[in-house]
Amino acid sequence: MTEETFDWRSFLTRWSAEWAGTYGSPDELPAAADEPAWHARWLGAEPAAGERITAVEELLGHRLPPSYRAFLEVSDGWRHAGGFVHRLAGSGEARWHEDASGLSEYYGEGELKGMWGRALQLDVESDMTTVLLDPLAVGEDGEWAVYCHKSWAACEPARYGSFREFMRDMYREFHSLTAHFRGPAFVNETTRRLDAQVERARLDALCGEHERAAAALTEAAGFGRPRALGMGDQLRRLHGQTSTVHYGGLAQDPLHSGEFVPLLAVEHVAQRRDADSWARQLSSPSDEHREAAEEVLREVTERTFRYTARGPFGEAVERAREQARWGRTEAAWRTLRSAMPRWTPLGPDHLAPVGLLADPLLGPLITPERGRELLAVPRGPEAAEHSGEADEAGEVGEAGEAWAAEPADGLVWLADPPPGNRRPEPYRFVLVEGAGPAELPVRLGGQDAVLDAPVTHWELNRSRFRGRTSSSYEDCAVVTVGHAGGPGWSFALDRFPAGHIADRFVSPAVAASLGAAQPEGAVPPGARAVVVWCEPERGLFHLSVAERGIEQYAFTVDGPEVRSSGGPIPSGLDPAALFATPAVAVPVPGEGAPDRTGERRALTAIAAEFGVGLPRFAITEGRLHTFTTRSWTRPPGPGETYAIFTFGGPPE
Repeated sequence: MTEETFDWRSFLTRWSAEWAGTYGSPDELPAAADEPAWHARWLGAEPAAGERITAVEELLGHRLPPSYRAFLEVSDGWRHAGGFVHRLAGSGEARWHEDASGLSEYYGEGELKGMWGRALQLDVESDMTTVLLDPLAVGEDGEWAVYCHKSWAACEPARYGSFREFMRDMYREFHSLTAHFRGPAFVNETTRRLDAQVERARLDALCGEHERAAAALTEAAGFGRPRALGMGDQLRRLHGQTSTVHYGGLAQDPLHSGEFVPLLAVEHVAQRRDADSWARQLSSPSDEHREAAEEVLREVTERTFRYTARGPFGEAVERAREQARWGRTEAAWRTLRSAMPRWTPLGPDHLAPVGLLADPLLGPLITPERGRELLAVPRGPEAAEHSGEADEAGEVGEAGEAWAAEPADGLVWLADPPPGNRRPEPYRFVLVEGAGPAELPVRLGGQDAVLDAPVTHWELNRSRFRGRTSSSYEDCAVVTVGHAGGPGWSFALDRFPAGHIADRFVSPAVAASLGAAQPEGAVPPGARAVVVWCEPERGLFHLSVAERGIEQYAFTVDGPEVRSSGGPIPSGLDPAALFATPAVAVPVPGEGAPDRTGERRALTAIAAEFGVGLPRFAITEGRLHTFTTRSWTRPPGPGETYAIFTFGGPPE
């Protein structure tokens, strides 16, 4: 839009009429000086003659920017530009600011350097608000940048590309503030148009046109239209935005609060805000609502919150949660995605199951990309009616239950360096055939071992030592557990192992390959178990395989040394071939990186030999159950000394 196409007369006339229509009589006006403007239904002044504008330009030594010049040709000044500029300068009142406010000391870097001293000041009367035109910040269209600084906001001035852009934003501000203070009584042609736009956007969103709906709702929210902010925030949150997302009062609405209070609680906990902040955010006249919100906050803080939904989609949520907690995050995502057409809203302003993001197990699955994918699915009865298409979703089945459909992450990703950290990390894991993840605590930890609540990788790293007693001979691992990709395989993974001590190491493969205790002479029901331990910086890689309580074969590559035991090693796992060029340890940590070629070959070969893999997303981004294993080292022998360590603080 240019000054040739922008109609200042129509724009200012509409603004004036809507301002005047806000007040039923002169007694309601904000100031007595506004009465002539109210009667005239015109916030401006007479047009400035061309000769006058030219004279002002000669006095200033600059030709005024096109949009300010065009404005003056329609109105030589303006009243109530937004909510805080009570009178805007005409041609005779604009003057050089010359840093009169002294703000260059605080906001004088970058593009603001020198601006306060050279800019043209346009505000004449205001509420601690300064409006400046910068003659050196000129665009290709000849427009000067406008800076609007509100002292009470304690932040840098807002920048606009032109005076026209500034005035249009002040028009939006007038609408937003008036809608807030006058409520439903503020009605005019613009509000009716925007309210109709909000309703169209609501239907667009339910029909999967979320990008178009988001743009329409953002525009309407800028004008303060009710409903627009709450619905727009739902789309923004699923698009990946977390800041300045408050859902427009839906959290205080009893019909919708179950969906939105948990989302606010998640952000409250993440930002470590205090109790007063929570009370202000969830202000409600209802004691019952406040008590329910406090309970949700407690559940979110303790990571026990469970998202629920109605009907077939709610059933899919329960299945997906069960899949996710055992590491089958891709299957869980497909379960949710396939059920999306059967989702139903709680009320007219509910656009999507955004509350999923508050669930500690399901929330990590909904990346911004997947959030957009969910939003692209037509959903709810209104969507089918609006589009005129029948629901083709069919019955919501056990989506993702087929093992073959689970993506093959393999094992080799363990050899990828973590982002931003060139130092390779050690790891060790146990793969068990014929046992579900819930059975592993007994196999690897003993009869008293129990599963702890699901945690993230980083939560485990922070809390794994709290409240533990250990010794220099004991090496009990805190492992995460889940399904290991292939049919019937489960894993227990330790990403923070202690150093491998060859003469004390006892592979857990034998114990893991045994099932429950059997009568004397009976064949153990267990199957195979695979143990891998890798310390890349040391150049160490260990593999041991057992079946039904008997070690089948094992090898350890420790720099140039290779040790093996048990029976013959399958040709595909032959360490002589896998580690043809032995891994070279880094002499000094951080100085270069070790050769991990052999490690990558070995991980690829193990995955192929047993048809297994570790779910990368579930391990790195999701939440998994944990438990503590038996020691991976033998007890001390006669004459061997050891120390006992106690780590303070209760487990988190």
